[in-house]
Amino acid sequence: MSDITYNQAVLAFAIAGLDALAEASAKSSSVRTPAAESHFLCSWMVTALKQRTFSKLVAEDLTLWIRQARSMGAGAELKALLEKIKAQYSYISDKQTGLGASINNMIADLESQEWLIITDQEVTKKLKLDSDGCNSLIISDDQFTQRIVGDELIKPITIFVRADETLLAKIAFQHNLLLSPGNKKASLIKHHKAYQIWPKNQQPALTILQPL
Repeated sequence: MSDITYNQAVLAFAIAGLDALAEASAKSSSVRTPAAESHFLCSWMVTALKQRTFSKLVAEDLTLWIRQARSMGAGAELKALLEKIKAQYSYISDKQTGLGASINNMIADLESQEWLIITDQEVTKKLKLDSDGCNSLIISDDQFTQRIVGDELIKPITIFVRADETLLAKIAFQHNLLLSPGNKKASLIKHHKAYQIWPKNQQPALTILQPL
């Protein structure tokens, strides 16, 4: 279990949760409403957390999802959450090479959509970019030139983006890239959020999930 990646751990967890729910639903018609499904999955997650059934890599996720289910009930949409995780992480499981090329292809795609793209300036301190409200993406020159070698991404790369996060994540995923959630506090550029892309798509935490 020590060599398992976060991607593998969260995918295994999602599959197990959905399988457990399907088995319970097959045995009892009472476990078929959104409220009942949420209650079942919340209880299942509590047991999994207590018994440490799954990798500790997903322990923080479980704690968060349990808290959300307890406060929101069916509104936590646990089944949909697990379905999104299963779909996205299953698809990306063999998308581990050529991420440098994928980043360049995404940039070309964004440029064709008239995004402002800057990759030839170093970003080492707080900056303000006057983009006239346009969508923009900035990568520090040192990271862009040193962390993308040929078609491969060899170290995590930070991108600073001003745009709708859902749109950004959708475009990134179309280019087989997983994004970390945006972090405004970690951004060095005003009005932008900092996102990370990791080598082999091995994010250490949950990516921005796509709608089903």
